[in-house]
Amino acid sequence: MIDLLISALASGLVSVLDYLSAHVLTCLVPAFFIAGAIAAFVKKEAVLKYFSPDTPKPVSYGIASVSGTILAVCSCTILPIFAGILKKGSGIGPATTFLYAGPAINVLAIIYTARVLGFDLGVARAVSAVVLAIVIGLAMALIFRSTDVETLKRKEMTPGVAGACEAEKPRWVTPAFFALLIGVLVFGASQLDWVIRLSIVYVLTLAIAVLLIYYFDRDEVTDWGLETWDLTKKIFPILIAGTFLVGIIAFFLPPETFQPYFGNNSLAANFLAAVVGTILYMPTLLEVPIIGTTFGYSSGIMAAGPALALLLAGPTVSLPSVLVIYRIVGAKKTAAYVTLVVISATIAGFVYGNGMLLV
Repeated sequence: MIDLLISALASGLVSVLDYLSAHVLTCLVPAFFIAGAIAAFVKKEAVLKYFSPDTPKPVSYGIASVSGTILAVCSCTILPIFAGILKKGSGIGPATTFLYAGPAINVLAIIYTARVLGFDLGVARAVSAVVLAIVIGLAMALIFRSTDVETLKRKEMTPGVAGACEAEKPRWVTPAFFALLIGVLVFGASQLDWVIRLSIVYVLTLAIAVLLIYYFDRDEVTDWGLETWDLTKKIFPILIAGTFLVGIIAFFLPPETFQPYFGNNSLAANFLAAVVGTILYMPTLLEVPIIGTTFGYSSGIMAAGPALALLLAGPTVSLPSVLVIYRIVGAKKTAAYVTLVVISATIAGFVYGNGMLLV
């Protein structure tokens, strides 16, 4: 019994170490700085212009649903940015659409899916991710209408303070600053050779430093640091604890356990795949080999429907991210979001899987 417990704890520790080595420097650190910059430098009106509850839905949900195409991120990396957007007064619907679409519509992951698992599945994943992101966001806005009402009241009562010094600097500075930060995130997490990758990140970092020195005053930089630290201390410990817990669960319940249950396109198989996806932590791009080999899609063991359901649920929700979302928005909204992801992924997988059978 003691040996079993030690092995389980070791599995959790290995998961944490793998997570730290794969994500902290290249993904999470840039994401936290981006989130802190959103809170410190972006005018409240700039966020509310697109994501506010009173913004026309085609605009807010349309932008939020495709926003992940410029960010090569997984669910853990999108969380700080999600928190920063909400802090600026975004509506719960567009913010949730952004939260889901960020990792789901990742261009690298879509292309990788199409190449490894098949073109049909890659296209189905891309289309379903955009549609489901909008549906889930609209559903969250409908369920939590009172939240948006409160947000609009705060918008009327509270003047925009952050970014008050924006008029003192050229208009191109802030967009360029964010473009450089996103560049660090994208190239840092890319599959380029490490020498090329680090060289690009080094140049981008120097450019960021130049902008900070010449165009931002000390108070603005201090605010950026404080906002970044505030998000980091709230989110990062939860991610580590959640990743450790997932490693322990994987020791007692390895993914191979579910292989016999994913061999058909029944509603039950798709539902199980969606539920498993919400528990497992699958970093961006890693979900493709997990589904292709571990769950047996490439060898014909796993059916197409459950494969899509897992692709739609896994990268966007995981036990670590659920814990962080709970910290950000509370239990009710977290439960509603997870439920909507599971249901929508189940339906999408069922429709896709049974549609293929008719071809």
